[in-house]
Amino acid sequence: MAYWLMKSEPDVFGIDDLKKVRVEPWDGVRNYQVRNMMRDDMRKGDLAFFYHSNCKTPGIVGLMSIVKEAYPDPTQFDRRSRYFDPKSKPDEPRWLAVDVRYKRKFAEVLPLQELKARRQLAELPLVQRGNRLSVMPVTPAQWEYILTLV
Repeated sequence: MAYWLMKSEPDVFGIDDLKKVRVEPWDGVRNYQVRNMMRDDMRKGDLAFFYHSNCKTPGIVGLMSIVKEAYPDPTQFDRRSRYFDPKSKPDEPRWLAVDVRYKRKFAEVLPLQELKARRQLAELPLVQRGNRLSVMPVTPAQWEYILTLV
């Protein structure tokens, strides 16, 4: 099993939205490095932290699991979608999605500032300068440590 941190803006799709629908495609990824991780490394049964970004208090807000491995992201073919990619073709899709399932919401946000202050998390990609990926791996040790903070 692998562990992940996956970011979403709460006004676009937040932990409460996932709680309502239970299972949802994690679509709209338009970064090749993230696409490759989803394709090559992410597996059914993996666990992920749900992270709210671009908001008043960015931070980890809950847990989810991967329930369907990478498949072509249908939004890349939908001309009405903000994720439409005219260069992507159905027989050669560029972008992938995975399905995630809600597991739980934390009582409080675990803020980015607190994560940055913990020396045990100094190697966590989220706190590395210049890392803006929307999906990133979390080591088992980092995963366990973060769970002690919530």
